[in-house]
Amino acid sequence: MNRARRGILLAAAAAVWAASGPETAPEQPIPYSHRQHVALGLKCSDCHTMPDPGELMTFPATAKCMSCHASVKTGSPAIEKLASFHRDKRPVPWVRVYQIPSYVFFSHQAHLEAGGACEGCHGPVGERDKLWKERDISMGACMDCHRARKASLDCNYCHEPRQ
Repeated sequence: MNRARRGILLAAAAAVWAASGPETAPEQPIPYSHRQHVALGLKCSDCHTMPDPGELMTFPATAKCMSCHASVKTGSPAIEKLASFHRDKRPVPWVRVYQIPSYVFFSHQAHLEAGGACEGCHGPVGERDKLWKERDISMGACMDCHRARKASLDCNYCHEPRQ
C-alpha cells in the first residue's frame, strides 16, 4: 500500500473513532466517581495499594471505603450496597477496565520508580466519573513508550524467555 493511501486510511480511521467517542465504560456493581473522590483530596495510592513484589495494584477493600462511608452518604442506595458487601465480608466485584495478558511481566513498582505516573497508562482517571479503556496498552504502545524513555526493548524485559 502506498504512503498516500495509508495516510488516507489512517485519517479515516481516526475520524470514525473521534465521531464514535471513547469506548463505553463497563457497568460497575457500584457507581464510583474518581473525579469526586480526587476532589476530596484522595490520591491513587490511598485506595490502590501495591503489595510486594509491586507487580499489581489492588482494588480497595470495603473496609477502606467504609472508613468514610460509615457516616458519609449512608442513605445512598450505592453506599447501602457497598455496606452490604462489607457486612458480608465480600469484595466488591469491580469490572476490570485494563488487563495485561498473563504472558507479559509488568511491574507497577518499576514503572513508578522510573518516573511513570498512573495517568500515563490509565489516562486522566481523576477527571472521570466513569472509567473506560482510553489508553492503548498494546505491545506497540508499550514499545513506543519504552523508546521515548530509552527503556529496554529486549523481549525478555517484559516476556519470560522461551524454554
